[in-house]
This record gives sequence, C-alpha cells and structure tokens, in this order.
Amino acid sequence: MAGKKKIVIIGGVAGGATAAARLRRLSETDEIIMFERDEYISFANCGLPYYIGEVITDRQKLLVQTVEGMSQRFNLDIRNLSEVTAIDAQTKTVTVLDRRTNQTYTETFDKLIVSPGASPIWPNMPGMDLDHIFKVRNIPDTDAIYNFIAERQPKTAVVVGGGFIGIEMAEALVERGISVTVVDKSEHILRPFDYEMAAMLQNEMVAHGVTLKLETGVSAIEADAVILEDGAKVAADLVIMAIGVSPETKLAKMAGLELGETGAILVNDQLQTSHPDIYAVGDAIEVKHYITGRATKIPLAWPANRQGRLVADHINGRDIRYTGTLGTSVIKVFALTAAATGLTAELMEFQGIEYQAIHVHRGNHAGYYPGATDISIKLLFDPKTGKILGAQAVGQEGTEKRLDVLATAIKGGLTIEDLPELELSYAPPYSSAKDPVNIAGYVATNVFEGEKVVHWNEIDALAAEGAMLIDVRTAMEFSLGTIGNAVNMPVDELRELAQTITVAKETPLYIICQVGLRGHLAVSILTAAGFTNVSNLSGGYKTYSQVYKNRQNTSCNDGICKPETAGQPLGK
Repeated sequence: MAGKKKIVIIGGVAGGATAAARLRRLSETDEIIMFERDEYISFANCGLPYYIGEVITDRQKLLVQTVEGMSQRFNLDIRNLSEVTAIDAQTKTVTVLDRRTNQTYTETFDKLIVSPGASPIWPNMPGMDLDHIFKVRNIPDTDAIYNFIAERQPKTAVVVGGGFIGIEMAEALVERGISVTVVDKSEHILRPFDYEMAAMLQNEMVAHGVTLKLETGVSAIEADAVILEDGAKVAADLVIMAIGVSPETKLAKMAGLELGETGAILVNDQLQTSHPDIYAVGDAIEVKHYITGRATKIPLAWPANRQGRLVADHINGRDIRYTGTLGTSVIKVFALTAAATGLTAELMEFQGIEYQAIHVHRGNHAGYYPGATDISIKLLFDPKTGKILGAQAVGQEGTEKRLDVLATAIKGGLTIEDLPELELSYAPPYSSAKDPVNIAGYVATNVFEGEKVVHWNEIDALAAEGAMLIDVRTAMEFSLGTIGNAVNMPVDELRELAQTITVAKETPLYIICQVGLRGHLAVSILTAAGFTNVSNLSGGYKTYSQVYKNRQNTSCNDGICKPETAGQPLGK
C-alpha cells in the first residue's frame, strides 16, 4: 500500500505489540495507534505463575515494555485503558471507550489488526462469587493472587484444570507452602502429551505432595472447600480456575467478520479476515495445523509473535504466508522438563490418522560424566512414509533441546530415516556420540523397516491371553517385578536358552527389557534361532512401569509394580 497509512491495532501483549514494533521498523511515516483495554501493553504472561511462586522476585521484570518506553522507541500512539467496543468494517472505524474518563469516541483506520487474545473460561456454578476464586490472565490477576496469599495465608488450594497454566500454578502454590489439589475431567493432565508420558509428570507431582483428582470436575465452591462432581469435598482456602481459554470473538462477530469451524476468527494464509483490510492474530484466531492442515486453535506465544510480524510485513507489501502451527510447547513440572510438538497418538486415533510410535530412554549426556539423567522420548511417524508426525520428551537437563531438534526436523521435512544422519554437537557434559535424537531415529527406522513392537497399553491383554512373554533382564531386575507370567531369560544367556523354547517357531513371542535396547538384541538372537514372530516392548519395562507407578496403588513402590497389581493404570 503506497503512501502514508493509518494502522490501528486492538490489543497489545504478544501479537499486537510485535506487530506495532515491526510496522514501525518497516515504515517511519505510517500512523500507528494501539489500543489496550488494560493498563499493561506488553508483559510476560507466561511468567506470571513464576512470580506467584516467588521464583521471579522482581515484579517489574514481568513488564516487557511500558507505554512510555515503547511509545518513545517506536514513535507509536499507544492508548492503554482504552477499550475498543465496536468495529465498523464498512466505514473502517472503531469505537473506543476511554476507561479513565468513561468517554466514547471513534477512530478511523486504513488497516486494522485485531489481537484480543483469549479469556479464561469462567464456569457458571454455585459459589463463583466468592472472593477466594481467581483466574490467571494478566498482571492485575497476578497481583490479586499474590496479595491474597500474603494477606490471607491460605493453607489449602484447589487448581481446577490440568493444562499448562493449571500445572504451573500448582507448582507455584506448592513452592509457597500451600497444600494443592488439581482437579481435571480428563483421564490425565496436560493433553499435548499422551497418557504414558503424562504419567511421568503425574508421578512427579504426587511425589511433591500434589493430590490429583482426575476424571471428575467441580460442581460447587464453598468458602473453605470445593465440591466435586463425584460428591467428594476438597479443602480449599484458595481456588484457581484454569480450565481453559475461549477466543475473544465478540468484536469480530459484531463487525460481521467470519468465524471458523472452531469458533475462532477465520483468517487466510496472509492472516486477513473476511474483510481484506482487517487482520487478526494470536489466541483469537483459527489456525491450520502444520501437519494435518485441519482447523484448530493453539493459544501459544510463539504463533502470536510470528503472526504479528507477518501481518506487519503483508501490510507493507511483502509476500508472506503463515504456513500453520505445530503447537510446540514446553513446561517445567518440579524437577522435570516436558516438551511436545506435532500430533499426539490420542489425537491421531480420534482423527483416524494412521501412525506408528516408538519410545526410547537415553542419557542426556555421557553416562560416565557425573549427573547423567534419562530423557524419555516418544516419536510418532507415518508407517508408510516415515514422515515425523509428532514427538514428546520428558526428562531433566537437555530435554527441550532434543524436542526442539525434532520440531525443526518436522518443519524441515525430514523423516525418521534422516534423524540418524543429524550431526549434533557432542561432548561428555552435553550428550553422547549418539545423541538421544539419533537413537530415536535408529529405533524408529528399525520399526519402519519391519521390526515388530508391542506397546505398554497392549502387553497386559496379551499376558492375560497366555501369550509367551520373555523378560531378558537380569535375574535381579526380574525379581523386582515383571509383567504377567513372563519367563526370565537374560539376554547374555539367550543364545543357549533359546534352544529350550519349545513352542512352534511361528508362535508370537514378546520381549521385555528395561528400556528396549536389550530387547532389540533379543529379537535379533531369536530371529536368528528361527522364530518368525518376535516383538519388542517399546520403551521396555521403564515405559510400562511409569504408567503403573501410583502412590494410590500401595503395591507399586519406587516404580516397581508386582505382577498381581499390573493392569491398574495411573488415574484409574
């Protein structure tokens, strides 16, 4: 668009503020006005739980930019405490309520960027008017929770919702010495992770004193407790509502802008709405999933920032296209780091997408260098093409690095067969000569080329049917717990012991080891001995036991479940 433009932005924070800064860098002449209904235009909303937990102690560090600082640096007309109440797409005007004076006025625009974000869902139930119930969206919410804890010193808290904000808030409250219960209607917390990966995080939370109430919701709130849908009463001096967010679409609907099938604002590849001079970015818009191309909502900071920049580019005549969102994310759960990208197995099963999965557990750096810990990786791929469909990783130091490599591999169009070829940095304090990402590629490629695997959620049924399970760990490992009626044949003795297996050569055999590595060797040995139907337990006993480790199951201790207690998954 030639000549001076008047660009109006509704909403700051990630999408709007990024767009404003990029617009100015691309043009010194355009008039840029940004309206923000709240006081703060650009703050670290992802950091709010860490301030409540007193990990971040300086409140000012949450403020990424102030009105004064950003106005001066980028020559912007920023009007905070100014709420846009209507958009007239035909006359290209917005109606603005100045919340300081309660006066209303209109402002024209050549181009409009809508970045209203998403609002925390606030359920309608008895007790929602009580003063100890909070949401976590902005600085005022954070101040209210922080001050409540300081003044009222609550002993018990219930966090309603097991998503990212809910889990981060649960940890923050534990750090403040508060006894916490998390309530979620799902069968596991953190839906970007599959059941067995989330189980590790649930175990970590329980180990830090958090009580998990899954597959139930809250039906009412009282002054000192919440009432669950199953009738249980849970003590709560403080309640955090974190059951999800809903895209802010009121302005768009009033303006006649089209909404997508998910209920969020519909945009094209250039992030234009159904009106070509009105753009939308951030949590309020419907995006296409990068892998499937299907419509979805992914309210994360990276997409909002990227979209804000691209809109500014398009307004200034650049040829851009937003190619979709992978949903790459990471969360700290006490001592663990959990990261995910792409599709989950649960989602692909729901959508009817064919996939294969493998699990690996590998040290984050050389085992002989002090402090090595395992990173557990789940890799999902197309069994016909080897295309990477998703990945999840749980561990400690270096976990998010590996997940980021896998997210980059997806964006780069790499397949599982390319992962062993990745030349990743290595020194004993940081990795091994074969990085966990390389190992995931090797294991996935073995399966892609025909090696059979069985998964943690299939092995119990097979055991119950009388299938032959062979545990190739040491006798000591075997004595601490195995699966079903497995027979112990240590891998170092398997070449001789294979001669004692009297079943027909085509009989299905299922191999159990600790993480899958010895199982892979056992498959080779038994195949060479003439057995034609041998499957390895993906991720070994470690993946299996992580699911069944649950403090409520008193027969499971320190990750070891005795055979008689197997088949009772975490949260069931």
